[in-house]
Amino acid sequence: MRIEVSRDVFPLAQVFTIARGSRTEAQVLTVRVSDGVHQGWGECVPYARYDETLDTVTAQIEALPADVTRTALQDLLSPGAARNAVDCALWDLEAKQAGRRAWDVAGLAAPGPEITAYTLSLDTPEAMRKQAATHAFRPLLKTKLGGGEADVARIESVRAGAPDARIIVDANEGWTPDLYQTLAPVLVRLGVEMVEQPLPAGADDALAELERVLPVCADESCHDRASLPTLKGKYDMVNIKLDKAGGLTESLALRAAALADGYSVMMGCMLGSSLAMAPAVLVAQGAAVVDLDGPLLLAEDRADPLMFDAAGVHPPAAALWG
Repeated sequence: MRIEVSRDVFPLAQVFTIARGSRTEAQVLTVRVSDGVHQGWGECVPYARYDETLDTVTAQIEALPADVTRTALQDLLSPGAARNAVDCALWDLEAKQAGRRAWDVAGLAAPGPEITAYTLSLDTPEAMRKQAATHAFRPLLKTKLGGGEADVARIESVRAGAPDARIIVDANEGWTPDLYQTLAPVLVRLGVEMVEQPLPAGADDALAELERVLPVCADESCHDRASLPTLKGKYDMVNIKLDKAGGLTESLALRAAALADGYSVMMGCMLGSSLAMAPAVLVAQGAAVVDLDGPLLLAEDRADPLMFDAAGVHPPAAALWG
């Protein structure tokens, strides 16, 4: 078997800003695995928040043995972007070798479309109102927040721009316990359903002592199944991302374990192409919140991209993945 890794850049439709900075493009790694007859592929997004770079992740992938299997891969690489791209490529290869869809190979029911959130970039309240008005037709909006009481003005503006949309917010580790207590009741009044990762990972024990009037979702605090014991009593929901969990294999296992432990599940994504989102659609089935809008934020996408319509994000065509 042969493993190849390459870099791809996808320009964004507009500048995308979160509390940690702004981006104008998505830089991804594409992994291809071939048995000489069939080829499978996957995509990952190295994330600086987890000390990943394009170079370090490429090196991890290139150090793998050419005959690596999905089972062996789980021990050879830690959860993260490198394992994700290879794992998803191996799933795609297995499906093509078997002449079946990936969900059949995995023993899953055939997936259907899922309503996905659309993310509004962090900006001034007025600019965010305009963003919300432009996307008011979408049933679920996700609002990036910056920390501080100015976040209330941002949500008030988003609600004014999209009065009928469901709203969730992402604090990106930017709040304090006191700020949660100040903001949460106001956001609930404005119809916000959930906040992602309000406190920094590793400094979130205070969540166990707070009355969580606004449900809290673990993002940076939840990577794989090993994270679950550390979340007990602090979170109501977990955000599963292929790049954090290290692939489809672990993401499916994490979903089952999280549901068994009583958590709701959110299926999220990094900023990537339809190839990155395609395996995630399998994990997203029946999730309380789905956030697989990466391709909607791009100016260019893969050939045979995922279909998005009023029913949500649809399962991938075989020409794309799986």
